[in-house]
Amino acid sequence: MLSRALLLMRKINLFIRSLLFFCYSLGSILIFSFICLCLWPFPLSYRTKAIRGFLRAHLWVLKVLCHIEYEVTGLENIPHDRNGIVLCKHQSTWETFLLPLLFHDPAIIVKRELLWVPFFGWGLATQDPIAINRSNATSAMQQVIEKGKRCLDKGRWIIVFPEGTRIAPGKIGKYRLGGARLAVATGYPVIPVAHNAGCFWPRRKFIKRPGKIQVVIGPLLESQGRTPEELLALAKDWIEQTMLRITANSR
Repeated sequence: MLSRALLLMRKINLFIRSLLFFCYSLGSILIFSFICLCLWPFPLSYRTKAIRGFLRAHLWVLKVLCHIEYEVTGLENIPHDRNGIVLCKHQSTWETFLLPLLFHDPAIIVKRELLWVPFFGWGLATQDPIAINRSNATSAMQQVIEKGKRCLDKGRWIIVFPEGTRIAPGKIGKYRLGGARLAVATGYPVIPVAHNAGCFWPRRKFIKRPGKIQVVIGPLLESQGRTPEELLALAKDWIEQTMLRITANSR
């Protein structure tokens, strides 16, 4: 009887903490989107500083309210004198908050329609993402290459989730070639990233589970002399092998 009562109290505690974080998230996104609109006339560097402050605050509140921390290994694999394409595992909303803090001035590939969403989309638009019209697959890929090269030549990283949608822990989604094709077409390298955020902030779940998220940054993979298929296979193999290790450690 006592153990059932303790289990119920724990569930209530997790619900309250998750609810408080949800309220914070909703309010902060609305406020920050307005701030981003006010900063739109300023250079991207000013807007980037603002978004980094917002992301740090979000992760700090998540730690305080939901007791979710994180640890990053492999930071030495991020070169200081080069940029490229990040191919990251997609399990949660959480990684979209951390990646811009790890990689300089990143551009994210998004559907053009997402920028029309009130507040959130408006704030996203001020960060100069690579907005793609996906009505035509061939045209969309050409847009990614053309717009992506412009961003890369300016020294920005590009973040790609090759599975396209959030995948539950222990599952493997279909890896798409878009990011690898961009790398081969432009000659820029790829860095794979694995993490187990879905074990603590699951997709389509309201409750956040306390714990420490493990993020592992992989070795830089050169694109020159490789086909997109070869490059993607290397990145996928590294990501999924790393996922086996860090997911097992989170259970």
